[in-house]
Amino acid sequence: MSNTALRLRVKQLYKTLLFLGRDYPRGGDFFKTRCHAAFMKNKDVSDPVEIEKLIARGEFVVKELEALYMLRKYRMMKKRYYPDG
Repeated sequence: MSNTALRLRVKQLYKTLLFLGRDYPRGGDFFKTRCHAAFMKNKDVSDPVEIEKLIARGEFVVKELEALYMLRKYRMMKKRYYPDG
């Protein structure tokens, strides 16, 4: 992949993470600072294979966040409809 394509994928991943981070249990600001720090830590990586690995790891984090939010929704609905169990 070209650098431009990788750059666009990284930017899209960052935007997705920031969007999902708004509902993070410890707060959006906490998530935003941690996310920014993680991206800044890897800003000097230039190997396309390594960038692909980092993007895959970021996409895994997106899936985990989505699962966390779905679990939270499920628990709230269960609590709402089954208050004793």
